[in-house]
Amino acid sequence: MTDYYTTLGVRQDAPTQEIKRAFRDKAKRLHPDIAGKEAEGEMRKLLTAYEVLSNRERRYEYDRAYHRFIKKVDFDYRSWLRERFEEPESRAKLVFYELLHLEEDAAVAVWDRSGGLDFPLDRYLDREDWMDCGYLLAEELDRRGRVYEAFELLIQLVREERRRPYFKHFMDDLEAFLKELVRLRLRSGVGDELWIDCLETLLELGFSPRDEARWMRSMAETLLKMGDKAAAETIIREALRRDPALPSAARLRQKLNV
Repeated sequence: MTDYYTTLGVRQDAPTQEIKRAFRDKAKRLHPDIAGKEAEGEMRKLLTAYEVLSNRERRYEYDRAYHRFIKKVDFDYRSWLRERFEEPESRAKLVFYELLHLEEDAAVAVWDRSGGLDFPLDRYLDREDWMDCGYLLAEELDRRGRVYEAFELLIQLVREERRRPYFKHFMDDLEAFLKELVRLRLRSGVGDELWIDCLETLLELGFSPRDEARWMRSMAETLLKMGDKAAAETIIREALRRDPALPSAARLRQKLNV
């Protein structure tokens, strides 16, 4: 049964230094100059395993999710779930199972066949399993360039975490992932109207004034581009109220005569 520890070739109680050594040794062997281009998939799995197990909070969350999940099985659980594919609950559990076992292609394929964002994983998984599954799935969708779908999954998780904490210390990583996705990748993957919808959603969640001001600045820029100068003026004023030192605001204010 494949897991992150097996991928790195370490014990489940291995200290961080041992995990780092194992990663370096395997990474050298999987380098394209040595193993060739066909090793790229294995290298990506190795990186994923290392990123999780070398981070104390992420390793804790992974261990909790993984052991809670496999403790239930002493038979071919994957086959058992696949035999019950017509049942939504089995498909939801299969998505999570495949993600935990680094079978990302299979997990995304099942999720897509089940309706993607319209498939309510939270209805068919326990709350903790759903949140862990949602995070792993968002990571994989982001890697595939499906940034809007990753964004929507992360928004669901942040909302639920605000309602009742589960990730706790790991929440910093969740928020950092969401903000990085928005800052670097989401804008190029959506149109103007959908971009504004995404920013409005972020503003409903209660982030820092500095973050909100920057999202409002982008919203104002987009509204101005769309020809809605009045709305852009209102938004940039509110952004400056949150952060008077907002970068690039002066140039936008000149355009708006604010």
